[in-house]
Amino acid sequence: MAVMTTRRAIVRRGVRGPDELAVEAPLVLGLDPSTGSGPGGEAIATLMRTPGHDLELAAGWLTVESGVQRREDIVQLRSCREDDTDRVHITLAPGVTPPRPRAFVTSAACGVCSADVLDLSPLRRAAPHGEGWRVSRAVVAGLPDTLRERQRAFAKTGGVHAAALADTRGDVRCEFEDVGRHNAVDKVIGRALLDGLLPATDHLLVVSGRVSFEIVQKAVAASVAGIVAVSAPSSLAVDLAREHGLLLAGMVRNGDLNVYAGEDLLA
Repeated sequence: MAVMTTRRAIVRRGVRGPDELAVEAPLVLGLDPSTGSGPGGEAIATLMRTPGHDLELAAGWLTVESGVQRREDIVQLRSCREDDTDRVHITLAPGVTPPRPRAFVTSAACGVCSADVLDLSPLRRAAPHGEGWRVSRAVVAGLPDTLRERQRAFAKTGGVHAAALADTRGDVRCEFEDVGRHNAVDKVIGRALLDGLLPATDHLLVVSGRVSFEIVQKAVAASVAGIVAVSAPSSLAVDLAREHGLLLAGMVRNGDLNVYAGEDLLA
């Protein structure tokens, strides 16, 4: 089992003692030769992440960075450890567009990084919600508290982000933590992909941090109906959420919330 936390000696109030920290380590994603890369496979990205659920992370990453839309688009995801580095080897189905070229190293804080295309229309593969879909304000207001109760690594370290997929009743389908907020979202989307839940129409993406362009990008790729966040969104995130018909609720704390997009989707 992957270790998500570790201990380091620190000084607190003048006293030296152990403290629990979130683990951050590289994960190399490689494209297998059958997908069209060179002999032995080709490293396509290195993600700085919290170890654990690496297959979900790879699958979620692929939904934005490649033509992967459903479980059948991935022939195999295989995790291993080579040269003291964790790796996931990816084999895509014939005809599935492989990941586009990008910066080799991706930090835990980075989503789009070297990609400079802001048009999300190619990622929109299904409607985010059905006709007449609405969610109650009370459910939205309560989702961050529900997520917080499941953040075990955060309770120990205070140093990880979390994301979850929830339905209109407020029931959480899956949740993950990671030092990178984008990684946490990718793990959620990847789990949904592997479980055959994509497109995640009529579902909500819940995040423990702020909402930037990259989070909306991933939400559009997963076809969720809206985003619920503890913190505020960026201006571009608001513009894109409105353009793609998403509910965007931010600063959701203590039963209160700001609605930045999709007010008509709240009951």
